[in-house]
Amino acid sequence: MSTVTLSEGSHRLGPSGGRLLIKTSRTGLGRRAGHDLTIEATRWSGEATVVGGAPEESSVTVTVETDSLSVREATGGLKPLSEGDRAEIERTLEGKGLLHTAEHPTITFRSTRITGTPESFEITGDLTIKGRTHPVTVHGSGDPGGTLRGWASVTQSTWGIKPYSAFLGALKLSDEVRIEFEATGPEPAPGPG
Repeated sequence: MSTVTLSEGSHRLGPSGGRLLIKTSRTGLGRRAGHDLTIEATRWSGEATVVGGAPEESSVTVTVETDSLSVREATGGLKPLSEGDRAEIERTLEGKGLLHTAEHPTITFRSTRITGTPESFEITGDLTIKGRTHPVTVHGSGDPGGTLRGWASVTQSTWGIKPYSAFLGALKLSDEVRIEFEATGPEPAPGPG
C-alpha cells in the first residue's frame, strides 16, 4: 500500500498549489430561477504542520481575504449568469448583510484537534467569520500523489450571516454552504533562521 507523500514538518498552503471553494445551493419556491454557485477564494494562505505518527500534534491554520471571493461557476437557473450578475453577487458578498469585508477583512481557521491518517483525517478547529468564532469539522483525504482534499459544512446564520434571498424570500440560498479545498504538493515552509 502506498502512502501520501506529505512529509513531516511545516508546509505552506495557498492558491499557487491549492483551491478553496464555497458552494451554495438554493431553496424556496423560486429556486428554479436562481443558481447554485461555486465561489473561489483567490487570496488565502495557510500552514500545515505535520507530525508523523502523532496527528494530534499536527496543526493547520488558514486565513482568507474576504474581498477575494470570486464567482467561478453557476449551475441551474432559468438563464445563464451574466458578467453583471457575477459582479453584483460579489458586491453583495462584500456588503454589510453578508461578509462586511470593510470591517472584517479576513476569515480564519485554526485547528484544535486532528485525528486519523494522511489518507483519511478529520480536522476540528475554530472558524472566525465577522468576529464570531465557532467550531467546524473538516473531513479530508489524501491520495498517493500527495493531493489533499476535504470539505466542511458551515451554517451561515451561526456566524451572523443572513443567507441571500430575493423575490420577497421566494428564492433564497440555503443557510448551509459547503467549503471544499484541494492542495497539491504543499510547499515546505522555510525553517527558522
